[in-house]
Amino acid sequence: MSLFSTGGNVDRRFDRWRASYASDPAQSRGRQFAETHSPTRSEFQRDRDRIIHSTAFRRLKHKTQVFVFHEGDHFRTRLTHTIEVAQIARSIARALGLDEDLAEALALSHDLGHTPFGHTGEDVLHECVLPFGGFDHNAQALRIVTRLERRYPDFDGLNLTWETREGLVKHNGPLMDKIGNPLPKYQKSGIPSDILVEDAQSHLDLASFAGPEAQVAALADDIAYNTHDIDDGLRAAMFSLADLAHIPFVGDILAEIKKKWPNLEETRIIHELTRRLITRFVEGVIDEGSLRLVPFQALKVEAIRQASHPVIAFNPALATADKDIKTFLFANMYRNPNVMRVRSQAENVLRDLYRSFNTDSRLLPEDWQIRLKGADERDKAYHIADYIAGMTDRFALEEHRRLFDATPDLR
Repeated sequence: MSLFSTGGNVDRRFDRWRASYASDPAQSRGRQFAETHSPTRSEFQRDRDRIIHSTAFRRLKHKTQVFVFHEGDHFRTRLTHTIEVAQIARSIARALGLDEDLAEALALSHDLGHTPFGHTGEDVLHECVLPFGGFDHNAQALRIVTRLERRYPDFDGLNLTWETREGLVKHNGPLMDKIGNPLPKYQKSGIPSDILVEDAQSHLDLASFAGPEAQVAALADDIAYNTHDIDDGLRAAMFSLADLAHIPFVGDILAEIKKKWPNLEETRIIHELTRRLITRFVEGVIDEGSLRLVPFQALKVEAIRQASHPVIAFNPALATADKDIKTFLFANMYRNPNVMRVRSQAENVLRDLYRSFNTDSRLLPEDWQIRLKGADERDKAYHIADYIAGMTDRFALEEHRRLFDATPDLR
């Protein structure tokens, strides 16, 4: 008897210790295009591997996290941030009995839709295509995995499972209420049309929460960027350890470190602070998740989707710490005068590129020009946005130099 089946029987080769409420790859709702099962990997492992091997994933290496890249080679990029999110997500998922591979796939894909120059690029593209519905990096990630990656002979996109596509769209929570009204984030511009089309085709249920693995990935993202932005901000001298000591949660950890190692050099203090912050947040999420998952012990994952609240969350103390850290970083890092100056320059670069391509589409590469044939104004706008969103920071600057006489060096 074969150890596995590629037919209609439930495939249990990849069962490990997994809670009843976890997403089960053997019970996946499937892919957009039918494929034969892999003899060596679960469905969620295949999703993870396709994401890692995608062009969009490789581009993250040269996309900004925060504008400190000119300070040296040791600061985070979108790629290193994504790897850190994946590590944290796997740790939490394993402790809670969830499917680690799905949590990792969602962590690895959560930033695929980000533009060059971080959130600056997203803001510019949103402004450029606002007459047609605006730009949203989660919707862009969905476009990438369902349409823009062109690698396979039988379909566009990566043909990911329903669970990964659902988590990609809803990892931050529902997008609409139970009667179909957009939630606050989307009330002004509306829910992106790409998400609505995917919902109509795949029944994502935009009024419900995503599965628990997607919720894990969302919190892993918060933990990773809070802690590594503190690390990068300190190393870039945007603020000091003394400044951080005024944040109660962070100050308590710094006091612990100073008490245990009163003469520790600053670089080691920074590392110890970062690792302790990650540990406190991860262990806190595991403890809170364990409590919230008790009512679901004998239930399936669908019960978590239909719950009235997320099952993976910070406890009140950690929620306060998360808010305090974000407030501090916003004021002292994201709005740092040097960061804001570079951000303004980057905005001008991307506006110039969009206007040039929109005015004369012959400036686009030939294969991108071909895809514009027969496009209306809306399709043209998003086609140009797709091209720009896919650029790395470096390539965006090279394109600007090709088209304009003067290009800032963003330093």
